Amino acid sequence: MTTDDAWTDRLEANRDEKDRFFAEHPQSPVPPEEREDFDGLAYFDPDPDYRVEATVAVHETPDSVDMETSDGRTVRYLHVATLSFDLDGEARELHGFRQAADESRTLFVPFRDKTTGQQTYEGGRYMELEPDRDLEDGDEITLDFNLAYSPFCAYSDTFSCPYPPESNWLETAVTAGERIE
Repeated sequence: MTTDDAWTDRLEANRDEKDRFFAEHPQSPVPPEEREDFDGLAYFDPDPDYRVEATVAVHETPDSVDMETSDGRTVRYLHVATLSFDLDGEARELHGFRQAADESRTLFVPFRDKTTGQQTYEGGRYMELEPDRDLEDGDEITLDFNLAYSPFCAYSDTFSCPYPPESNWLETAVTAGERIE
């Protein structure tokens, strides 16, 4: 088995697990009355070209960013890192965020791209990166757009989800991760 085969198998297993959660779990964003007809999320085919290495720039004094949400509120995040990477032959950047009270290492990376509102959810998609240690300037971290997902508000109005700030709008089509039917 090649490295790509093992990666694809893990990705497919992750997708199967998520589909089961959406179909069966009490905390699923799919409304209870729609779960019986739920037959899984739609995804772009796995594509290793959308698995890229990003160089991290850590912001020791993060700027506050107010993100609008799907229910009209705003939520304050801290811009804690900038991720620089090449995609489709171009240098690109995405910002990584945390909420002020969040003590975890998880980076929240919401983004929009040229598929937003057409092939993917109109409010954008998310990635969460979970480094195993505190990041430092110059560290490399993998951005796997195949793991990009639609927020829960894509499935139910009972959820409030932040919209990606304009700084995280990519000028390319990212045909990886979750998509709409």
